[in-house]
Amino acid sequence: MAKSVKLSEEILADAQIMSKSFNRSISGQIEHWAKIGKIAEENPDLTYEFIKDIIISQNEAEAGRLEKYSFNKK
Repeated sequence: MAKSVKLSEEILADAQIMSKSFNRSISGQIEHWAKIGKIAEENPDLTYEFIKDIIISQNEAEAGRLEKYSFNKK
């Protein structure tokens, strides 16, 4: 269920710029930031790049774009 929240004008302005840069809605950009922030707080040892790769991997799996991985490729 969607809820309304109050955000600062600065956050909204930043979200508007970033949303255009990454072809997201302003809501989508704020949700993206929230998702990354949540993962970062729950896993403080992970880097932003690793978190981003996790999100990409999850989306690839949901789309059925999986590849078998072999540890002993020669």
